[in-house]
Amino acid sequence: MICSSSTYKSSSYKVKTFGCRLNAHESEIIIKHLQESGASNTIVINTCAVTAEAERRSRQAIRRIVRENPGTNIVVTGCAAQINQDNYAAIPGVTRVVGNEEKLRPETWNAQDIIDKPKVLVNDIMMVRNTATHLVTTSQGRERAIVQVQQGCDHRCTFCVIPFGRGNSRSVPMEVVVKQVRSLVAAGYLEIVLSGIDITSYGGDLPGNPSLGRMVRRLLAMVPELPRLRLSSVDPVELDDDIWRLLENEQRFMPHLHLSLQSGDDMMLKRMKRRHLSEDVIRLVNYARALRPEIAFGADIIAGFPTETEQMHTNTVNMLLDLGLQYVHIFPYSPRPGTPATYMPKIHDDTRKSRAAELRIIGADNLVRWLDTRVGSIDRVLVERDSVGHGESFAKIRVAGGAVAGEIVKIIVTGRDVTTLIGERTIETDK
Repeated sequence: MICSSSTYKSSSYKVKTFGCRLNAHESEIIIKHLQESGASNTIVINTCAVTAEAERRSRQAIRRIVRENPGTNIVVTGCAAQINQDNYAAIPGVTRVVGNEEKLRPETWNAQDIIDKPKVLVNDIMMVRNTATHLVTTSQGRERAIVQVQQGCDHRCTFCVIPFGRGNSRSVPMEVVVKQVRSLVAAGYLEIVLSGIDITSYGGDLPGNPSLGRMVRRLLAMVPELPRLRLSSVDPVELDDDIWRLLENEQRFMPHLHLSLQSGDDMMLKRMKRRHLSEDVIRLVNYARALRPEIAFGADIIAGFPTETEQMHTNTVNMLLDLGLQYVHIFPYSPRPGTPATYMPKIHDDTRKSRAAELRIIGADNLVRWLDTRVGSIDRVLVERDSVGHGESFAKIRVAGGAVAGEIVKIIVTGRDVTTLIGERTIETDK
């Protein structure tokens, strides 16, 4: 449920992206198609629909872009466009609305078709059975690249509209993932993030039903030149035994898991129609720390879900405190039309916001305390810009004395500057 925004500009077109890592990866595909088609005078907005706020930001950006760019072709795509295509087509100045499947097709971005073809190009996403694969060997950053391994979701959490924007779960065949990663590593990327909507469901639709862990194990074996591999958000009860073996024994598999947690209260989890309970999360975190003590955890949490009592909220507070989860993304509950939670008794807006604020403070405190425990430790930083990058556990680290973007630097952590660790190069040799 991580939601952010970014913009790519060229002299001929611009792509503005909202939402998750998968959306960012798909924007890279759109950029490639735009380059190859010779499109010009075009702005693409790749929208997000994970929360009402995310969709509001998308609409606000579209109206601003239309206002500031008269005579420009404005194309709206992404989950919000897939779910509410007529609403976006009705915005004055929008040239075309494109669905989540269609945005990945090269013919969609033919320069003349953007203007001449039907204004709405959105199919029934639930009828899509295959995941389109695209070989992308460039990314906006030159150090870390995102690779899609899965698309869609078969689950129906009561708060979530994303399956209606992405369709049912579909997996990218292992050999295609290997080919994509090999190409990216050859192009100079040092870290790969495997991404999808529900990546722990990987393989259920493929011959032999390979698990996510089996695919990752094969990937690392087939691409030994890949230095670092991460996973995007994972379901707490769907990690298989191969993932645990990799976490324990494979140093290239980064010690960082982002959990689709949502709540620390069992009744809330049941009403959300999640597949785990609080004890499952506690067991997972403790087991992972036993295998790899330096591991860090992220988590998505919804504050003020319908019917949440003060005690239910306190149970989430206590879980955050007890487990010390470091990288938490807190979202006040956001009603999404058509989802079952919309019809449940709501919590007052002020209560939702105050509970979210409390959880954010706890998450920030957890992060600072954990960063302090890293002082004196050895880490390896993938430098991204201005001598700053991320360590293996995803801590932000600045290399004292400077470092070049695109190199992995072995350091000893000497201190902390707010939420950035400070590291000095070490002459210790790798074993």
